[in-house]
Amino acid sequence: MTHKPEADGNVAPARALTDPVCGMTVTDQSQHKLALKGRTYFFCSAKCQGKFATDPAKFVAPAATAESLRPKQVVAAPGTIYTCPMHPEIRQDHPGNCPKCGMTLEPLLPDLDDDDNPELRDFQRRFWWTLPLTVIVFVLAMLGHRLQWMDMAIQSWVELVIATPIVLWAGWPFFSRGWQSVVNRSPNMWTLIGLGTGAAFVYSVVATIAPQVFPASFVSMGRVAVYFEAAAVIISLTLLGQVLELKARSQTSAAIKSLLGLAPKTARRIRADGVEEDVPLNHVHVDDLLRIRPGEKVPVDGVVVEGSSAVDESMLTGEPVPVSKRAGDKVIGATLNTSGALVMRSERVGSATMLAQIVQMVAQAQRSRAPMQRMADVVAGYFVVTVVAIAALTFLVWGFFGPEPSWVFGLINAVSVLIIACPCALGLATPMSIMVATGLGATKGVLFRDAAAIENLRKVDTLIIDKTGTLTEGRPAFDRAIPAPGFEADEVLRLAASLDQGSEHPLAETIVRAARERGMSLDKPQNFESGSGIGVRGQVAGHQLALGNTTWMQQLGVAVDALVSQAEVLRAEGASVMHLAVDGQLAGLLAVSDPIKSSTPEALVTLKAAGIRIVMATGDGLTTARAVGVRLGIDEVHGEVKPADKLHLVERLQKEGRIVAMAGDGINDAPALAKADVGVAMGTGTDVAMNSAQVTLVKGDLRGIAIARALSQATVGNMKQNLVFAFLYNALGIPIAAGVLYPMTGWLLSPLIAALAMSFSSVSVIGNALRLRRTGVDSVLQSRQPTQSEYSR
Repeated sequence: MTHKPEADGNVAPARALTDPVCGMTVTDQSQHKLALKGRTYFFCSAKCQGKFATDPAKFVAPAATAESLRPKQVVAAPGTIYTCPMHPEIRQDHPGNCPKCGMTLEPLLPDLDDDDNPELRDFQRRFWWTLPLTVIVFVLAMLGHRLQWMDMAIQSWVELVIATPIVLWAGWPFFSRGWQSVVNRSPNMWTLIGLGTGAAFVYSVVATIAPQVFPASFVSMGRVAVYFEAAAVIISLTLLGQVLELKARSQTSAAIKSLLGLAPKTARRIRADGVEEDVPLNHVHVDDLLRIRPGEKVPVDGVVVEGSSAVDESMLTGEPVPVSKRAGDKVIGATLNTSGALVMRSERVGSATMLAQIVQMVAQAQRSRAPMQRMADVVAGYFVVTVVAIAALTFLVWGFFGPEPSWVFGLINAVSVLIIACPCALGLATPMSIMVATGLGATKGVLFRDAAAIENLRKVDTLIIDKTGTLTEGRPAFDRAIPAPGFEADEVLRLAASLDQGSEHPLAETIVRAARERGMSLDKPQNFESGSGIGVRGQVAGHQLALGNTTWMQQLGVAVDALVSQAEVLRAEGASVMHLAVDGQLAGLLAVSDPIKSSTPEALVTLKAAGIRIVMATGDGLTTARAVGVRLGIDEVHGEVKPADKLHLVERLQKEGRIVAMAGDGINDAPALAKADVGVAMGTGTDVAMNSAQVTLVKGDLRGIAIARALSQATVGNMKQNLVFAFLYNALGIPIAAGVLYPMTGWLLSPLIAALAMSFSSVSVIGNALRLRRTGVDSVLQSRQPTQSEYSR
């Protein structure tokens, strides 16, 4: 047990305390401490101490008071951003209603531990508590005059008493949102519902309290006609529609919740003194050592420092075969350690992990606005005002020209117009499809940055593909070194590896690894420079070295004629060839072979069958590029291209009228990815590439492009169906509600039926969007390996 000296000379045991930042158990002997307001706080590390010093109030609980001890409503975690499902540009740091459409704002990211929607719970309570009252007032209105239970004037008062809590309590959220729409000058569905039900209720109240103010034409069955049942039933049906809509909308966050559920809750941290402890995942810091036992999930992204095992990465990459991991290999958070024990060093924690970035990307895409939505927004902007004008015109036309009681008919038809024309279905038409599609894509390993990417991908007719890491595995193997006269093969490899220690290119990593496996001693490079993806140069052991392709050698004025025949033979075999120059003189060649991904042939055949033109652009030599192109049936091949050349290739094809997608994984692909109509990044590539692209394939499999394109086609089709339905619904519903068919058929649309139809339209749009989850996008892939004849088709 740890002890410390007391003032009286006795020795007392150290007290067990809690780090206020990370929650770790510490003692009062810790060297990391800070005094605040007469109290000393102890920390596990300097990092926690620094966080505490920056913002103590964030970690110190306030003193308990009578107010603080009262039960409080659960609130979201600090930093939660709330947004509108229909207007994603609306964002704020606290709950509320959208100032544009009145919908309740939702957390940008759903809470995995909280399946309770407070708005849904509130609407359910209001609906079920007032439903019996609605039934009573409806029965009284429909049957009271026939059964003659009471005097009709008294029945009006009874209906008033019963309907008042329905309208004023159950319907209060609708009136509140309707008033906010007026204050914000943003008329919406709640404006129409508030006007419709409010007009019916206020008219009925006046007719009950002061019937003498109405002319005799308003009297029906011994009283001035009242419509409490219309207001009450409309409120109940609207509540029911909102309950069904909220339940359906909650399903669109299922994909994000499933992703959030992949992460483990805790991690087993190894402290500096060797003691192991389980800590919450959000208490893991960069450079912490973590133990992962068999059957446990990898907590965060990092590198293995001890042990070996097979890790199942299928939950993130979709790859069914566990990947072997040993010291020096990268591991991804939320993947499953299947066999041996591992010790890893954390490199990315919190929002920096791959899982967190995937979740953020899916959430961002779900909340983005599709270009198709602009049309709906423009229409909706004038829609509500037009509907109010139509309702007013309906009231006047029926009042002056309709049959008796004409003004009663006018009021009821005007209310029907206001209710049936609610634009909720129009506003939800595209956002719901986008939310479902992005969630489905995430489960297939396809991440869309925004809705525009989904809408544009279906139009792509040309695909430019990088070779290394895109068509090939991106994990090349060193083949051989061929020295020029006066040099040795091992020395060529050693010098090239020494220089390549400063490069992040996959080929450079292969050369460095090959030299170290041979036990070579490498020198540290000085003045290292990268030649825009075609080569590198620097100083090693007092010599000026350059390593790269033929174009790089030509730029540096290095003659390569001495080994040109050997280089062509290697390239014809599909190997990537690099030239090494020492002090301006060719020293030798290095050949690296990068095997083609097993999924590449199938993906290319599928894309060709869809009518997409395939173009390969790579920094490798033209002979190597053509060799790979012949094997894969790619007719248009560009070799030894720089990043600027790829960018110009995209621009040239776009000027020809082509809709271009660019697929790549490296930093040198970033300009072309950003310029293309749709940039597609391999999830196995660099962060720069993924940040420049609109679509990311998590497992780096080109088949994901075919899946993404099929999903794009299905989603746009679904959005069009929703928009057509919403427009058609209003185009037919408003004239019928206004009574256009009455002269020919005698039909009038009851406000009750209008309210039911309004709720049904919103639910049907959401239901149609949810059908996307059953879209068989995987069926676009070939179910067998393509033949050689299909490659060249």
